[in-house]
Amino acid sequence: MHDVLKRILARKQEEVAERRERVSLFELKARVASSPPVRGFADAVEAKIVAGLPAVIAEIKKASPSKGMIRPDFHPAEIARSYEAGGAACLSVLTDIDFFQGSDAYLRQARAACSLPVLRKDFIVDAYQLQEARVLGADCVLLIAAALDDRQLSEFAFIADELGMDVLVEVHDLDELERSLPIPARLLGINNRNLRTFEVSLQATLDLKAMVPNDRVLVTESGIVAPADVQLMRDAGVHAFLVGEAFMRQPDPGRALSDLFAA
Repeated sequence: MHDVLKRILARKQEEVAERRERVSLFELKARVASSPPVRGFADAVEAKIVAGLPAVIAEIKKASPSKGMIRPDFHPAEIARSYEAGGAACLSVLTDIDFFQGSDAYLRQARAACSLPVLRKDFIVDAYQLQEARVLGADCVLLIAAALDDRQLSEFAFIADELGMDVLVEVHDLDELERSLPIPARLLGINNRNLRTFEVSLQATLDLKAMVPNDRVLVTESGIVAPADVQLMRDAGVHAFLVGEAFMRQPDPGRALSDLFAA
């Protein structure tokens, strides 16, 4: 699993080039006008927190590089409805094909099946993908600090805002956190999984939390699998969570969500 991120990003550059060959940027931009209205992703997260509730971004994920197949019986629309019934604030849908067995179609299906805002969970390396995300119906995009330089982070956040989408900026260490702070995104995710090794430690969120400004909503990502993990974070003042695998392995993902965050 050595430096998985490097392999993913190299393949993503190839994939974007292939997609540009099929649909030009000009054509893609023309399609944005007929995209569905944006649902407020950051607003939905903040509304849960203001109400004193955990804000759960529930992930729809079929497989991963580290765990392989997670959910063979995979029906995005059903999962989306289950998450909505279970109290999720938003959805996160994997669209990466080669490493996570995701699909653009999964995002469309999930969003059409419920009223929740949806994050396009992918590896954004080109502005083309932002236009693409809006055409797919995404309400938010993920910008991974480890995958982008400072110019790209700033430029992509600006384009996403112009398109009406929220941005979740994801960091894993102090250097990435400091690089992300000039980006005016309301949502700051701390990934407890090291994307270079795929090792997970909740300590990543706890160590960085004090450096996160009060005007950001801190989202802890990965490794939340038990009520004790939820309590640890909430006791530390972290109330937004991105969780996927813990739910995807259960027969009823929405019930699993409700049970995990019931305490």
